[in-house]
Amino acid sequence: MKPYSLQQIRQELIVLEKKMLQETERKQQSFKHIHLHQYPAAKNLVHYLTLRSEDIRELQDSLHTLGLSSLASSESHIHRQLQSILQRLGKKYLRDELDACTYEFNREQIEQKSNILFGEKTDPLTPFIMITFDASFANNYALIKNLLQNGMNVARINCAHDDEAVWSKLIHHLKRACKYTGLTCKVYMDMAGPKIRTRLMNKGKKAGRVNVKEGELIWLADNARGFKKEDIVISPNEKGLISMLKKGERIYIDDGLIKGIVEKIKKGRVAMRILRISSGKQQIKEGKGINFPDSVITIASLTDFDRACLPFICEHADLIGYSFVRTPADLLELQQAIKKLAPHPPHIIVKIETPEAVKNLPGLLLCGMRQKAFGVMIARGDLAVEIGFERMGEIQEEILWICEAAHVPVIWATQVLETLNKTGIATRSEITDASHAAMAECVMINKGDHTIEVIETLHDILHRIGAHHIKKRFTFRPLGIARNFIAAEPK
Repeated sequence: MKPYSLQQIRQELIVLEKKMLQETERKQQSFKHIHLHQYPAAKNLVHYLTLRSEDIRELQDSLHTLGLSSLASSESHIHRQLQSILQRLGKKYLRDELDACTYEFNREQIEQKSNILFGEKTDPLTPFIMITFDASFANNYALIKNLLQNGMNVARINCAHDDEAVWSKLIHHLKRACKYTGLTCKVYMDMAGPKIRTRLMNKGKKAGRVNVKEGELIWLADNARGFKKEDIVISPNEKGLISMLKKGERIYIDDGLIKGIVEKIKKGRVAMRILRISSGKQQIKEGKGINFPDSVITIASLTDFDRACLPFICEHADLIGYSFVRTPADLLELQQAIKKLAPHPPHIIVKIETPEAVKNLPGLLLCGMRQKAFGVMIARGDLAVEIGFERMGEIQEEILWICEAAHVPVIWATQVLETLNKTGIATRSEITDASHAAMAECVMINKGDHTIEVIETLHDILHRIGAHHIKKRFTFRPLGIARNFIAAEPK
């Protein structure tokens, strides 16, 4: 197709700018409760989502052909970038008409917020490193000190495991190591969230595992009453959940290794047909995760167990991870709960691990902006199972773009250099995956026997790629997330 003329480009950009300004005005109610320091970020987020609700690929090609900015890699300052192009094309602006959200302003904002969340960075080219602690670390001060000296910036404690006695030991050893080395390290505590995990209620209950095969019919129920001895009955460990399932909906067990579909629905029970088993050991074990990607699950994100943990978390943690958050109302509930417990509560990390969280990402970001700083974690494990592994690459990019537009630091999480951590040898694919982590502000590493090697390898990869990844050029097709946000009526 023939490129647009300069006059056509000018007119297209003027129309886009008008839409941005109109949408910002229309969304003013959404800005009502945000922190004063977050106002430029909120405006830029709306500007970016306005742009991403349009298909501007032909305009981008024309801009690029004529040697002008194609608006790619401008998520953080999209309106000002558009104005800069228009200035080159002869449009005059008064000084107070120019958007103050420049590229330099954004970089300062992201750096300040990252420092608040993760501490002071020593290497500007590499993200912060978060290490997941294991209960065994409670008896291994030397290991914690070693991790700290090798580049750990944030220590992650998963509240789904162990108890306050173990957590206290881990934090004590970390503080002791910080004092000894003179290094700093933030404490991040992950709330457990809803524990949707397998509980064997009938066959295999004593052994903690049960053999299954493809094509077999198994049952989901809260108890084993009314079943035959040979029936496999699994409880999802959350009362009321079974009644939310519908015929034809998919069910995944054990990080997607077992795929099934709801075939029958009876009072208090659901029959699931096993369609696929992607594991050598064809069995379901006690305590494995269950995902319902097609179902509308309305159980609370903030559980009674989480609430019981909050006083300890507010006293000891710098950061609090919110698991399985779905809506802005979920986030507001946690904000209000921790505000009652501490005058300066931990900064919230919103974990994106459900389709609802992806869909509601703009609203979650605007709600998070009630605080001066907060972060987002791309929890790729559950998210990949929920949305489908084939969509994971696309969705994680979209989350990065939108968080960049909102000036929100991002944690890249789950299975980063996992094989290296477990075996001491990395795969080629996970090295490539790790290089993508350079687009985030922090990278989370799970526990393993080779964590020091993982930190060293990750630093090497990220330092090398850090000078290159900003040169990536993206084209803007419409985002479903953006269209849904722009189409919604102001609240």
